[in-house]
Amino acid sequence: MNYAEVIEYVKKMTAENGRPPNYPFRSRYEHTMRVYRWAIKLQSKLGGDLDVIALAALLHDIGWDEVRPHAEVGAELAVEYLDSIGVDPVIIKRVGEIIMMHTDKDTEKELSLECKIVMDADLLDEVGAVGILWDAMATANEEDPTYKKAYYRIKNYYRINKPKIRRCKTDAARAEYTKRMQMIENYIYQLEKELF
Repeated sequence: MNYAEVIEYVKKMTAENGRPPNYPFRSRYEHTMRVYRWAIKLQSKLGGDLDVIALAALLHDIGWDEVRPHAEVGAELAVEYLDSIGVDPVIIKRVGEIIMMHTDKDTEKELSLECKIVMDADLLDEVGAVGILWDAMATANEEDPTYKKAYYRIKNYYRINKPKIRRCKTDAARAEYTKRMQMIENYIYQLEKELF
């Protein structure tokens, strides 16, 4: 499988699909590449079909529509694209199913290992050090930014994200999520000592 070709397609689609960025500094392509790297790391620990996992992770966010769910649009685009480059129909079907499912992080449905890995990789991105960076940059984009405003935003998102560990589908992701929450907690503690 030529992943370089798929990555070029992803770069093109995320640039052209019309999905508005929620922040000027947030790149859907960079998010996708981090999810891809996390999916590969999880696959190396847990197993599963590498091609299915890699393709689903790379293609999970290529679709966008103002009306239809992005997972549905993305799955259709991914299936069409993979078919056009001659990927095995069994792999195409599995990738499409994972992309359709990837946003339903609270599902109780029985999931394949590959689907669990892609969902966990997507969940892990932007939680941890990258999340702190996001909060700081988002605060800097607001009117009258201050360190204390960034602190309160970081603390609020920590509170919101900590219970989301329940969404992790694998023990490996749960362990990483726990480690990241502990890092944020330590950061907040240190920041409080320095700011107040």
